Amino acid sequence: MDIIAVIPARGGSKRIPKKNIRLFYDKPIIAYTIEAAIDSNIFSKVIVSTDDPEIAIISKNYGAEIPFLRDSSIADEFTPVSLVTLDVLNRLELQGTTVKTVAQLMANCPLRDTNDIIQSYEHFTQMNANSQISVTRYGWLNPWWAMTLDKSNKLIPVFQDQMKKRSQDLPELFCPSGAVWWIKSDTLKREKTFHCLNRIGWELPWTHAIDIDTEEDWKMAEFIMKWSSELQ
Repeated sequence: MDIIAVIPARGGSKRIPKKNIRLFYDKPIIAYTIEAAIDSNIFSKVIVSTDDPEIAIISKNYGAEIPFLRDSSIADEFTPVSLVTLDVLNRLELQGTTVKTVAQLMANCPLRDTNDIIQSYEHFTQMNANSQISVTRYGWLNPWWAMTLDKSNKLIPVFQDQMKKRSQDLPELFCPSGAVWWIKSDTLKREKTFHCLNRIGWELPWTHAIDIDTEEDWKMAEFIMKWSSELQ
């Protein structure tokens, strides 16, 4: 029974055009995810799900498989990414490939590395969970002190009681990152989402967990990559 990696990468990104194949330093950003998955030696298949022939060609050049192009009906801005991963699972099984476990690796998380994939898989199997989501701690922005700002500039706390407490007296909160998500295939087929019963979290350092969705995110990721390389 196979363990596969699915890398969703549609062609119609709006905030950063052609985001998944834009050069991030010396290679297309999707290449970092493909190479990290392949180098982990965990997966029988590393598959890129895309509707875009250009993304497909570039992904193949870096070692990924593209056994089929994604249907346009699930290549829009509204389809949950879990359904894209489920589509790959279902189509593989129609071709006779029996899948036990699936990792969903987002191409816009280039700072997650091979060791993150290996260690997260070890944790997932040891905990015998149905699904596992990568998370990271919030930094200097404390989410317990979140507020909305109405049209008259009135501040309205989201968490009224927590606003009165010191930060050290509040529990740690974690933010999901698309870096590496694991799920049992039967769970994904049944629930159609990673957010299910017996879901656990696996913590990544924030320097590996960044999701690039805007130009500001891109610049931040480039800074982290440069800073990390200088430390080595």
